[in-house]
Amino acid sequence: MTNAPARSKPTAPFSAQNLVLDAEAEIERICEWLRLTVLKDLRKRGAVLGLSGGIDSSVTAALCARALGKGKVTGVFMPEHDSDPDSLRLGKALAEAVGIATVLEDIGPSLAAQGCYARRDGFIRQVVPEFSEGWGCKVVLEDALTGRGYNISWLVVANPAGEQSRHRMPLDVYLGMIAAANMKQRTRKQIEYYHADRLNFAVAGTPNRLEYDQGFFVKNGDGAADFKPIAHLYKTQVYQLAEALGVPEEIRRRPPTTDTWSLPQGQDEYYFSLPYDRMDICLYALDNRISREETADAAGLTSDQVDAVWRNIASKRKVADYLHAQPLTMLG
Repeated sequence: MTNAPARSKPTAPFSAQNLVLDAEAEIERICEWLRLTVLKDLRKRGAVLGLSGGIDSSVTAALCARALGKGKVTGVFMPEHDSDPDSLRLGKALAEAVGIATVLEDIGPSLAAQGCYARRDGFIRQVVPEFSEGWGCKVVLEDALTGRGYNISWLVVANPAGEQSRHRMPLDVYLGMIAAANMKQRTRKQIEYYHADRLNFAVAGTPNRLEYDQGFFVKNGDGAADFKPIAHLYKTQVYQLAEALGVPEEIRRRPPTTDTWSLPQGQDEYYFSLPYDRMDICLYALDNRISREETADAAGLTSDQVDAVWRNIASKRKVADYLHAQPLTMLG
């Protein structure tokens, strides 16, 4: 990849400090937008959102509570068979901290009835025939810093003794596993809209800028929402707002997870090229025409590695185009 055009006469070396914002001012700006968007534009009484115990849903809930009032926000817990118990515990801690109402919906039986787990396990057994009850699984991405022009995903399984093995997947197995896993996000969104309809509330989406920009969401699943108040914020900026909003420290310390597979997994292992703080630097630099040499210094990478990350971003943006697209019609 060619160098991104450099900025003219920078006043200071590019660094993570470029992403620091005035948290209180940004909170007020978002809250003003929320009141206008939810109450006037959407003409709804309040907001519903899924609470995962993660930083993004926690900040979104806290912003909605501050903007609309605690009584006008409902959080929905939606655990399933593969969920980390900490997700529910931390989600409850957040709801208590900001004072919002909550609903618990166990979606495990619904997913089982739809064949989510059975379909996924059937695809896994095409690669690992002995995979059965008591085993764990996840899908991991090959290191994007290798500089390849394409991404390779691997299946990781763990037997009941905890012994892990890693396997290449045929394309149909990979697609089948992802299709089954996506049922979780689409089922959760159905539940959110049920509660939004009964309360005459709007559904809040929780993606940050990394997720929104690069398509880290399921179409008509967690990508579906009536408004998305933090989609303009880099992940590090979401953490800045979290501290200012009083989000519990344990949530702020929790590493970002997918909480989709039965084995523990970080978001950078599943989708992103790097941990979020360095990913933010690379994305900001790309969007603001900062040279790869400055970006490399700021992110602790080589220039070639920055090029590899930028190629990976470009590739994921092509995927995101489809995910963001509205249904096609023949209307004029």
